[in-house]
Amino acid sequence: MNSKNVWKESNQKKVKAIDTFAGEYIDFISDNKTERECCDAAVCMLEAAGFVELNRLIDKGTKLKAGDKVYMTQMNKSVAAFVIGNKSVLEGLNILGAHIDSPRLDIKQNPLYESDGIGYLDTHYYGGVKKYQWVTIPLAIHGVVIKKDGTTVEINIGEDEDDPVFFVSDLLIHLAAKQMEKKASEVVTGEELDIIIGNMPLKDAKEDEKEAVKANILSILKAQYDIEEEDFASAELEVVPAGRAREAGFDRSLILGYGHDDRVCAYPSLRALIDTGVCERTTCCILVDKEEIGSVGATGMESKFFVNAVAELINLSCDNYSDLLLRRALANSYMLSSDVNAGYDPTFADKFDKKNASLLGNGLVFNKFTGSRGKSGSNDANAEYIAAIRNVLDKDGVIYQTAELGKVDIGGGGTIAYILALYGMNVIDAGVAVLNMHAPWECISKADLYEAYEGYKSFIAGIGL
Repeated sequence: MNSKNVWKESNQKKVKAIDTFAGEYIDFISDNKTERECCDAAVCMLEAAGFVELNRLIDKGTKLKAGDKVYMTQMNKSVAAFVIGNKSVLEGLNILGAHIDSPRLDIKQNPLYESDGIGYLDTHYYGGVKKYQWVTIPLAIHGVVIKKDGTTVEINIGEDEDDPVFFVSDLLIHLAAKQMEKKASEVVTGEELDIIIGNMPLKDAKEDEKEAVKANILSILKAQYDIEEEDFASAELEVVPAGRAREAGFDRSLILGYGHDDRVCAYPSLRALIDTGVCERTTCCILVDKEEIGSVGATGMESKFFVNAVAELINLSCDNYSDLLLRRALANSYMLSSDVNAGYDPTFADKFDKKNASLLGNGLVFNKFTGSRGKSGSNDANAEYIAAIRNVLDKDGVIYQTAELGKVDIGGGGTIAYILALYGMNVIDAGVAVLNMHAPWECISKADLYEAYEGYKSFIAGIGL
């Protein structure tokens, strides 16, 4: 089966639409590099589009009706938004689900130290990373510090031109003969990923003061942010690549940026929900945290946050709520697990089965099953469901392709698909092809980004009718 190339199939008007949407997306991922920032930005977009926080309606006991637009958040890291359809919620929802966390370095709870005149912050990497990719590049610090009195101090250092940046050092090539003999997984260890944050001793420090650089850094943190060293214990600070996402290639057809996995699916999913409006079936976009470490915790897909939100939806839509009605609504739902796929890379062609690989520029990618090797950890989507999706997308002229994540015995990956499938709903992975996945800088095609947006709109408006 030969998939079409979006660029070749696009007229001048569509190419302009692709570029416009890509520019808006570049702003989104450049300005929002953590799950908290993405959640805040999503709420701003939703409220600007007329969505109302569901808890306000719960407090008032306000009944929901067709056309109502509501959302809920979880700990400022996950958000679920709904547009109530013309049909009863009990007939099921059409769901777009993506994650907004990305691989990074997290700063530890007791991180600040000095070694031989250099100040450091100790880190713990988050998600699947090639550790050697994180050395010698400019890094920024994003996050929050929560003080004992409940005050929140927001941190974003390294993004403005006038900001300092941070980095992890590497051994100079002149002394690295032994290092170069190591396996890639051992060249840099997790405990060596500490970021350098300063070198200047405190001006008034005594000559024999052992940690004058650390003392100077603490004085800066106190003066600029009113932060004490003990406040790191209740902080969530993430180290990410510094700088904006950029157009790539002479033809500007690509986007190089941090966090495409999975914000390149989260952003068009959210936009699809907002821009589609009222449909026959109730539509939903859920953006969750913690996918990169197994979807665990109170803000991951394994939590009850989404199910609780749907339960509240039913309670405000029906006269007699019951757990059975909730189960029926979930089982009657359809979902796209909006997550990225490994883009075919000709440089490493031997790692792919090319006829079952996703090509940059060839549109939205459907992956019938993820998992690894013998489909371990997979959600293997139903053939009848895939046929229904094909019918909807073909009617709307959406360009799409099918793929796996590399050769069978090479590796694999997982998404949130299997978690929602536990409720009996139909789920399949559908997202954007990515080069350099999980690297500090990943690459996607503008065309695929836009086609994902078009595909997501077609899905939520047309599936299940």
